Amino acid sequence: MEVYVKTMKHGRDTIVAVCDAELLGKTLQGGRVSFKVNERFYGGIQASIEEAIEAIRKSTISNLVGKKIVEAAIKHKIVNESSVIYFGDVPHTQIVIL
Repeated sequence: MEVYVKTMKHGRDTIVAVCDAELLGKTLQGGRVSFKVNERFYGGIQASIEEAIEAIRKSTISNLVGKKIVEAAIKHKIVNESSVIYFGDVPHTQIVIL
């Protein structure tokens, strides 16, 4: 599988955290701060990109990290490329549906 997907409920919100599988547990460098791809937050089930996109579409808040998932979200017009930040060469973005 290509990514890890974790779905959580918090009040009315459905939070989805997705990371490229090879990034789970790593600490990313390259920005003003480091970024830990924390297993407790991102370590859900292994899934395909298509399954992750489906989960993101059902969420109210999403956190995405990794080239595969962020590029797929841009391709599916879920994320605007201008909202992506980078830790080195690894993209990260958040989606909030109000």
